[in-house]
Amino acid sequence: MNATTGPAPQNGTAGWGRRILALAVDWAVASAISAGFFAFDPMATLGVFAAMTVLLVGTAGSTIGHRLLGLAVRTDTGGLPGPLRALVRTLLVCLVIPAVVTDPEGRGAHDRAAGTRIQRR
Repeated sequence: MNATTGPAPQNGTAGWGRRILALAVDWAVASAISAGFFAFDPMATLGVFAAMTVLLVGTAGSTIGHRLLGLAVRTDTGGLPGPLRALVRTLLVCLVIPAVVTDPEGRGAHDRAAGTRIQRR
């Protein structure tokens, strides 16, 4: 374990750098949509981010940011998450704290609760 980066990724789990960049890309896309349609309202931005994440993770297994950075959300058995897992995961990501509380594998509490993990493609 590195003191500055946290636990080393295991079992194909993606590292923090790519995850944070993917989140920044997704937030930028949600912000642009919010600015164009909702006068950049913060709650609208969060709503757009959540809707975009549930839809894309639930159907394609990755958000725009994940795709650009070579990441994918998969179940513990390697399959696509589906809508229910995507919804649970997204709601917990929007609460922030579950996303930053990790286990020794580097999985966030939101991924453990949804039975998912972020992997490199």
